[in-house]
Amino acid sequence: MPTLHLTTFIEAPLERVFDLSRNIELHKESMKHYKEEAVAGTRFGLIEKDETVTWKARHLFKTRILRSKITDMKKPLRFVDEQVDGSFKMMKHEHHFKSCDNGTIMIDIFHFESPYGVLGKCFNTVYFTSYLKKILERRNRTIKEFAESNKWKRLLEN
Repeated sequence: MPTLHLTTFIEAPLERVFDLSRNIELHKESMKHYKEEAVAGTRFGLIEKDETVTWKARHLFKTRILRSKITDMKKPLRFVDEQVDGSFKMMKHEHHFKSCDNGTIMIDIFHFESPYGVLGKCFNTVYFTSYLKKILERRNRTIKEFAESNKWKRLLEN
């Protein structure tokens, strides 16, 4: 099973980074390139433990639907979302947050398994793992951009 591990330093307080990471509007902003939208479940604001969100997006020349659930949360240190229904055989995304001097270290651990057996494993090696890493890096750049500027206020101060 492939696993992606990304570490991002963000010059902002732990709680702000944690909340931006689970903010539905910010996720949509970071994935606008893929026309991603929340179509069911928690569609706005901050997603909480045991809540689900269904995403609709354009990936790999096809419109895809993915429903995920927040299966674990310890504010403001971590949360986990897992695929309930979608194109992956299995998907689990762990989000970890650690306070440090001058900011927060955000750690993503993304476990996934593609369908189609050996063919899916070959596709992961040749293309898909790199594709997913770029998506996560795009998301993390957006979180960093909002957290380190005043943009976060319009999402979290309501």
